[in-house]
Amino acid sequence: MTGHVFRRATTVAMLLVALVGTGWVSVGWALGLQEAKSQGLVGEQSNGYLGVVKGGGADVKALIDDINAKRKQTYQDIARRNNTSLDAVEALAGKTAIEKTPSGQYIRLPSGEWIKK
Repeated sequence: MTGHVFRRATTVAMLLVALVGTGWVSVGWALGLQEAKSQGLVGEQSNGYLGVVKGGGADVKALIDDINAKRKQTYQDIARRNNTSLDAVEALAGKTAIEKTPSGQYIRLPSGEWIKK
């Protein structure tokens, strides 16, 4: 039991360091993501990835695709290093992202409904 708790704590710590360290996105996309979130075009999902809330267009889709690909690579690395499943890391990342989403931005409920936090 102690080993499992330690492994989970290590996974959480590594995930947080990775997410903070990379800023979730590359510097080139950072303003674009915040803009898209503040405009209600993009939101966080419980699976650890971004989703389209409404509208957007090709530029929003490209932004989401780029960030989600980077997130997936980070999640896979964390899962591999911690000998855990990708699903577990994605779920933890989604929970963390939703908790850290500021008021006024969108999150997606497990039902699929987008709500403003």
